[in-house]
Amino acid sequence: MALSMIPKFARAALAGLVATAVLTAPAAARSEGIVVFAAASLRNALDDIAAAWQRESGTKAAVSYAGSNVLARQIEAGAPADVFLSADLDWMDYAASKGLIDPASRTNLLGNALVLIAPKDEGADIALVPGVDLAAALKGGRLAMAGVEAVPAGRYGKAALQRLGAWEGVKDRIAQAENVRAALLFVARGEAPLGIVYRTDAASDPSVRVVATFPADAHPPILYPAALTRTARPEARAFLAFLGSPQARQAFERHGFSFRGKPVSGS
Repeated sequence: MALSMIPKFARAALAGLVATAVLTAPAAARSEGIVVFAAASLRNALDDIAAAWQRESGTKAAVSYAGSNVLARQIEAGAPADVFLSADLDWMDYAASKGLIDPASRTNLLGNALVLIAPKDEGADIALVPGVDLAAALKGGRLAMAGVEAVPAGRYGKAALQRLGAWEGVKDRIAQAENVRAALLFVARGEAPLGIVYRTDAASDPSVRVVATFPADAHPPILYPAALTRTARPEARAFLAFLGSPQARQAFERHGFSFRGKPVSGS
């Protein structure tokens, strides 16, 4: 069912679109530092890291967050980003196919896990096994997810539901959000009884709880590639290297990401 039929969801989606529109005009921030386009699920960890980077280098890293699909399209449209961090390989592959990134700088930086959440103090734990009946668990409500056709978290979620044989039962009960943080918000506000988000998103909001973790083999590996854009300024290379520093690693792991290694040399 379209979000327009769910007033609260529609308002949240509209807010997401307004935030996305801001991405079209980051020129002022770029004049003072570098601009980083990052998947919405990275917000808490990357805010900490960008602040640490500014203290250490004296250079500002202005970060714009949205779904990886939105960010890739913004870069393609000419938005002046220096660094792109995607929540899946496909949208980084898309950027590479369009000549938008420096392929030599590309690396798989982080990993994550996919979880099913409910509002805090609500809902029973659910065993995510083949044949699970999520439709019954929704009790007439909706399953909050990021867009299932384009947003990485939504695509991972759809793949997992299909693998478990649960997709047909819930596909008409999905409340699709602009990005994974918007899906998290639907559940945090009690507007959806269940939602599918990353482990790190669930950890960022005490008003939700994890009722189950999806088996890792139920969906493609959740990887976060990072790369310099084709038009990146020299300072951006040092920032990308900083993402692989012990300090950044501690921040990522503190927020629940699994760290996969150092991106590029800072020289």
